[in-house]
Amino acid sequence: MPTNFTVVPVEAQGDPAEGSGDTEAAGEELERQPLSPPDAEVSPKGSPAPGQDKREGSLGSLGDGAPRENSPFINNTDMERESVYKGKNMALFEEEMDRNPMVSSLLNKLANYTNLTQGVVEHEEDEDSKRKEIKSPRMGTFIGVYLPCLQNILGVILFLRLTWIVGAAGILESFIIVFMCCTCTMLTAISMSAIATNGVVPAGGSYYMISRALGPEFGGAVGLCFYLGTTFAGAMYILGTIEIFLTYISPSAAVFHAEDIEGESRAMLNNMRVYGTCTLALMAMVVFVGVKYVNKLALVFLACVILSILAIYAGVIKTAFDPPDIPVCLLGNRTLSNRDFDVCAKVHIINNETVATRLWGLFCNSSVLNATCDDYFHQNNVTEIQGIPGISSGVILKNLWSAYADKGAYVEKKDMPSFPVPEETKTSGLPYVLTDIMTYFTMLVGIYFPSVTGIMAGSNRSGDLRDAQKSIPTGTILAIATTSFIYLSCIVLFGACIEGVILRDKFGEALKGNLVIGMLAWPSPWVIVIGSFFSTCGAGLQSLTGAPRLLQAIARDEIVPFLQVFGHGKANGEPTWALLLTALICEIGILIASLDSVAPILSMFFLMCYMFVNLACAVQTLLRTPNWRPRFKFYHWTLSFLGMSLCLALMFICSWYYALFAMLIAGCIYKYIEYRGAEKEWGDGIRGLSLNAARYALLRVEHGPPHTKNWRPQVLVLLNLDSEQCVKHPRLLSFTSQLKAGKGLTIVGSVLEGTYLDKHQEARRAEENIRSLMGTEKTKGFCQLVVSSSLRDGMSHLIQSAGLGGMKHNTVLMAWPESWKQSDNPFSWKNFVDTIRDTTAAQQALLVAKNIDTFPQNQERFKEGHIDVWWIVHDGGMLMLLPFLLRQHKVWRKCRMRIFTVAQMDDNSIQMKKDLQMFLYHLRISAEVEVVEMVENDISAFTYEKTLLMEQRSQMLKQMQLSKTEREREAQLIHDRNTAAVARTKAVAAPEKVQMTWTKEKLASEKHKNKDPNVAGFRDIFTLKPNQSNVRRMHTAVKLNGVVLNKSQHAQLVLLNMPGPPKNRQGDENYMEFLEVLTEGLNRVLLVRGGGREVITIYS
Repeated sequence: MPTNFTVVPVEAQGDPAEGSGDTEAAGEELERQPLSPPDAEVSPKGSPAPGQDKREGSLGSLGDGAPRENSPFINNTDMERESVYKGKNMALFEEEMDRNPMVSSLLNKLANYTNLTQGVVEHEEDEDSKRKEIKSPRMGTFIGVYLPCLQNILGVILFLRLTWIVGAAGILESFIIVFMCCTCTMLTAISMSAIATNGVVPAGGSYYMISRALGPEFGGAVGLCFYLGTTFAGAMYILGTIEIFLTYISPSAAVFHAEDIEGESRAMLNNMRVYGTCTLALMAMVVFVGVKYVNKLALVFLACVILSILAIYAGVIKTAFDPPDIPVCLLGNRTLSNRDFDVCAKVHIINNETVATRLWGLFCNSSVLNATCDDYFHQNNVTEIQGIPGISSGVILKNLWSAYADKGAYVEKKDMPSFPVPEETKTSGLPYVLTDIMTYFTMLVGIYFPSVTGIMAGSNRSGDLRDAQKSIPTGTILAIATTSFIYLSCIVLFGACIEGVILRDKFGEALKGNLVIGMLAWPSPWVIVIGSFFSTCGAGLQSLTGAPRLLQAIARDEIVPFLQVFGHGKANGEPTWALLLTALICEIGILIASLDSVAPILSMFFLMCYMFVNLACAVQTLLRTPNWRPRFKFYHWTLSFLGMSLCLALMFICSWYYALFAMLIAGCIYKYIEYRGAEKEWGDGIRGLSLNAARYALLRVEHGPPHTKNWRPQVLVLLNLDSEQCVKHPRLLSFTSQLKAGKGLTIVGSVLEGTYLDKHQEARRAEENIRSLMGTEKTKGFCQLVVSSSLRDGMSHLIQSAGLGGMKHNTVLMAWPESWKQSDNPFSWKNFVDTIRDTTAAQQALLVAKNIDTFPQNQERFKEGHIDVWWIVHDGGMLMLLPFLLRQHKVWRKCRMRIFTVAQMDDNSIQMKKDLQMFLYHLRISAEVEVVEMVENDISAFTYEKTLLMEQRSQMLKQMQLSKTEREREAQLIHDRNTAAVARTKAVAAPEKVQMTWTKEKLASEKHKNKDPNVAGFRDIFTLKPNQSNVRRMHTAVKLNGVVLNKSQHAQLVLLNMPGPPKNRQGDENYMEFLEVLTEGLNRVLLVRGGGREVITIYS
C-alpha cells in the first residue's frame, strides 16, 4: 500500500557522537529512497515495515529514537519554506506563519543582529537592505569607554582653575566641592549603567536613553539642554585654549593692549573674543572637512592629558626632597606682580653706592632716594618667600581654611607683618596682585562642576563597543573613580606644596606670568603648558563634533518640528546645518569671553541632564515595569533619588537665577513638544508613571458620587456613523469642546451593527476616523466604539459600561434624530426613546441637540446674542450650569444669558421674579430674568386637528408594521406546512395570523378575525377620535412653543426642559411628535433632562 512521509527541517538533538554508525546508515538509506515532494506518494519499497513508525524528518531517526543526520533534501533552501508550512508537526500554526515566525527563524535573526534588535522599528527602516558587516574590530572596555571618559573628564578646569579654587576655598572646602560633584556624577553613572544595560542602546547614547525612558517631551527638553551644554562646553574649551595661548605661551600676540592696569582685563576679554572667534571658525572647518581627522588626533590629545598629570605627580614627589627655587616678592603682606621688576628689594648696592631698584620707581615719583613714595610702600618692608616650599614644608596647615575675597582685593599672606595706612585709596598702576572676581563657595562650585562632566562619553559610543552592556558600567564607573582620585589628591597635594598667595594668584602674575601648576610640574613647566593647550584644543574639537550629531539625532526623531531642517546634512550623513547652528551658539559663549562666566552656564545644562537620568532610573525602578530588567544589578531607586536631589541642589548652589533660566528653557521646550511635536510611543517611564497615578486616582474617587460643588458634566457623546464609518454630525464634537473646555471626562462613543469578528476592520477604521475628528475639533477625551447585534443594545451597553471606576460619565449628549419619521432610518425614534429611558434608569443627565448642524464651530465667534434658558421644571440645576460653562468658551463668551420661567394663573409673577433673581445672586450667576404668564384658554381647533393627525399617523405606522409581521409569519407557516398539529395550535392561539393555504382552519380563522373587535383595518383610521390625554399634551406643546418662539426666536441657543417619555410604551411615537411641536421654528435647541441629583449649590 503506498505510504506518504513528510520531512520537516528540525535540527537533530542529542550528542552527535553517539550512534554515528546508525546516522550514516540512515543517511545511506534515505539517499537510496526515491525523493519526492512532501505528501507525495512513494513506492512501497521505501515504506517502513508493518507496525514500524513512519520516518519523520522532524525526529531525524529511523524509529529507534537515536538522533540522525539530516539529509541534503531537508536543508534544501528551495523546499525549506514549503516544508515548514506543510509539515505535520506545525500544521496547527501554519495559518499564522506569515505573522508569527517560527522560534527557530526568530532566534537565527536575533543571533545575527549588528546593533539593534529586530523590534526597534523607528531605527530599523531599510536596515535589512543597508546593513553591512562591520569589518573594524569592536572596542572593549578600556579603549571604548574608560579612556574616552578619562579624556573628557580631565580638562581645562584642572589645569587653569583648580589651584585657584584650592587657594580661595581652602583644602577642606575644596575637598567638599570636589566630593559633592564627584558623588553626583558617580550616582548618575550608576543610574546610567542601569538604563544602558536594560536592552541595546543604539548610537545616540544619553539622548536615546533619556528619551526612551522618560518619553519624547522630557527626552526632547533634556536632549536639547544636553546639546546646549555640550555646545557651551566647546566655547569653554576654546576660551581655555586662548587663555593658555595669550597668557602663558605668547602674551605678545595680543591684538588689544591696555594703557593701565584697570584696562588689562577689558583688553584681555577683547583678545579672547577675537582669537576665540578665529579658533572657532578654524575648528568648525576641520570638523566640516572630516571627523576622521578629529578621531585620529584624539589619541594625541589623550596622551597630552596623561603626560601632564604624570608630570604633576612627578613634580610633587620632587618637592619632597628638592623643592624648586621660585621666589615670590611681598610688600608687607601683599603679593607683588613680578612682571615689571627684576630685584625684590627697595634699594640695592652697586659699587658701594645705594641705588633705587625698578620696584622703587614703580611706587615713587622718581628714582632718587628722597622721592615721594606710596605710604604703604614707605611703611612696609619688601620680603621674598618661596612660592612652592614643598610637600614637607608644613604649608598644608596654612591652606586648610578658606580665604574668600571681594573683587579688586589684595592677595595677602595673613601671617606676614603689615602696617596698614589710614585712609588708603587704591592707586592704579601699582604692581599688586588683585583678585579679578569676587569669590565665594557657591560660585566656585559652578566653576568647578564642568571638570567632572564627560561621563557620557562611553555611552555615546555604544554602537562601537564589543559588549556595551558590560563595558559601559565598568568603564564609566572606573573612569569616575580614577578622575575623582586624581582631583581629590591634587587638592591635597596643591595645598601641601604651594604657598597660599600663589594658589590665589589666578594668572601667575607673581611668577612672572607663568602657569602655577606648570611651575610645580617636572621636568619642565612647558609639559603642562603645551599638554593643557592641546588637551583643551582637542576637547573643543570633540564638543564641536559631538554636539551637531546630538542635534541631528533629535531632529531625525521629528519630535521638535522646527528642528527638522537640522536632520539633513552631506551625502555621507555629516550634519552640516547642525554644525552651523552649533558654531553660532558657541560664538555666543565666546563673546561672553570669560571662562568663569561660561562655566556655570554649562553646569546648569549638564546638571539638568544628569538629574533626569537619575529620575528615569528611579521612575523605572519604582514602577517595576516588566521590561525593566537591567544586567547591571548594583543600583537602587534611593541612590537614583539621591543623585537627582544632589543635581537639583547643585543647580541652585551654583546659581539660582541660571538654574531657573535653564528650567524655563526646558519647560518651554517640553510644552512645545507636548502641543506641536510628533506623537511617539517609546514605552517610556513617564507613561507608566501616568498609568500608576491614574490607577491611584481612580481608586481614590471610587467611593461614592462627587459632592455637588465638584460636580461637572462628564459627557458620553453618542455619535452616528454613515456607511463609510464617518461621523454624521461633526458639530456634536465641536459643541462638546465648547461645553467642556478640556476639563473633566469626555467619552466619544458609537455603535456598529453586526458581529465583532465580521466588523473588526470597520470598527478600527471608524475609531481612527473618530480620533482624527476629535483631534480636528480639539476634543480631549477617549474614544469607545462598540460592535453590537443591534444599535439599540449597543447604545445601552455604552450607557451602562463606558468609563472606568469613578471616572464614569454622568451626562449623555446626543443629536436629535432629524429623520425619525422615516421608517427605514437605522436610528429610529424607537431607539432614541429607549436611549432616553436608559439614561433615566442610570440616573444620568441627558442633552439632546436639535439642528446640530447649525451649531457653531470652534473657530466661530458670536459678537452678540442671547443664550435663553426656559426653566419650566427644576431637575437639579442643569439648565443654570450649562450656559455658565458654555460662556467660558470663546464662541459663546459675548452672549448674554436670559432665564425665562412660566407662571400659572394662580402664581404671583412679581414675587417669582424677585425670588429667581435672589436665587441667581446666591448662585453667583449673572442673567436677565423674565417670568412669562401662560393664560388658561380653551383647546384650539388647530391643537385638536394636530393631535388627530398625529394619532392617525401612529395608527398607520402600526398597520404597516403589522403587515410586515404577517408576511414574516406566513413564510414560517409555509416552512412548517407538514406539521398540521403545530399549524392548528398556532391558528387557534394567534387568530390574527394570515394563512395563504385555504383549509378549514384557515376559513374559520378568517371568520373569527373579521369579527375580532381588537383589530382595526386601514378603513378605521379615518374614524378615530383623539385621546384626551394626547390632546392636553399637544395643547401644552403648542402653547409653550408659541411662547418660546415669541421670546427666543432670534436667540443663539435655547435650552429647554425635556419632558420624560410616557410610562406606557404604546405612546412613544406620540412623544416624539410632542417634542417636535415643542421645538418647532427654533434655530438651535438643547433639550436638557436632569439626572435626578442637584448639580449646583448656593453654598461655598
